[in-house]
Amino acid sequence: MEVGDQVEVEVNSIAHGGHCVARYNGQVIFVRHAIPGEKVVVEITDKSKNFARGNSVRVIQASPHRIKPNCKFAHPAGCGGCDFQHIELDHQRTLKAEIIREQFARLAKLDISIEVEKVEPTTNWRSRMEFTVSENRKLALHAARSNELVEIDNCNIAHSNIDITEINNRRLPVGKKVDVVISSAGDREIVVEGRENLSLIKENSSGFEFSLNPITFWQSHVSAPKILTDAVKNYAELKLGDHLFDLYGGAGLFTGSLINEVGPGGRVTLIESDENAIIDARRSFATLENVEIVRARVERALKDYRAANVVVLDPPRAGAGAAVITAMAKLKPRNIVYVACDPAALARDTSYLRDAGFELKALRAFDLFPMTAHMECVARFMPA
Repeated sequence: MEVGDQVEVEVNSIAHGGHCVARYNGQVIFVRHAIPGEKVVVEITDKSKNFARGNSVRVIQASPHRIKPNCKFAHPAGCGGCDFQHIELDHQRTLKAEIIREQFARLAKLDISIEVEKVEPTTNWRSRMEFTVSENRKLALHAARSNELVEIDNCNIAHSNIDITEINNRRLPVGKKVDVVISSAGDREIVVEGRENLSLIKENSSGFEFSLNPITFWQSHVSAPKILTDAVKNYAELKLGDHLFDLYGGAGLFTGSLINEVGPGGRVTLIESDENAIIDARRSFATLENVEIVRARVERALKDYRAANVVVLDPPRAGAGAAVITAMAKLKPRNIVYVACDPAALARDTSYLRDAGFELKALRAFDLFPMTAHMECVARFMPA
């Protein structure tokens, strides 16, 4: 096979990252725009020594779960933001559950049963979008695995208040990043790269009000803050007087939802390395004496502590890693609640936690990124 070749294949399974797996003359091909069980024609887009990548450009035998995408940019030459626009929603979640099970079997050596839970809304759910301005001064997103920009005038998963058409009527600076943020109150903030004097936005979760820089990380699905804080609270089982650690705590989403659980006699230590998030957290929790905000790398900061009752962590996509797991285990918490946006990283860290004496007790998965291959997991670990 060479780049540009078209080959007929049978699609076997779903892979982490949203591709399907097929084989041609014994060589693995990772295929976009296909569904397991289909027979398709794949156009090869790139190849390496061990595998190739390609796009399904013609369906010979379609899956019963195939639908017409409700987005004019969901095709091989279009936007790379969504992976599953061509798949029924219920089956999207089935495939995501398969991804989680495969990662846990391979990386954690665990046979788990998991259902990816539906979360509404399933369209127009994304409250934060980052665009790049094209040569024509229009908002654009990148094509899949490419620096090529695809101009868009609508997005099926973007919050309706983002109003791409209206923003496209502005004279945007070519090549700049444009972040558009919709707050929990429905207010819009547009941040153009290089422009200063950003207005703070208000977010409200679990009755706690946050004051945030618009580009500080916040969950993008409009329902995610409540879904995740409820799940974390349930697994944490905090008691009055507890010392809670909120690792990779960002602007404090989980701290804000859990501070009342520990009461005035308890305390929360939030550890985060991002400067914008730390500034926002210090502003939001300025009046609470029992909230400690620490700007540092997690593995370094944990060395200054001797014990924890409960640990909550929400690491970036790469996961926590062995050093953080080791430092966390030394605090001997009775509960660890791990929020993960990458099941592979979670599965790997599950094996590290097992080696450190902690056992996976419960796991939930939420479809907080409909139409994409991503999902969010919340796991509970306890001493073995």
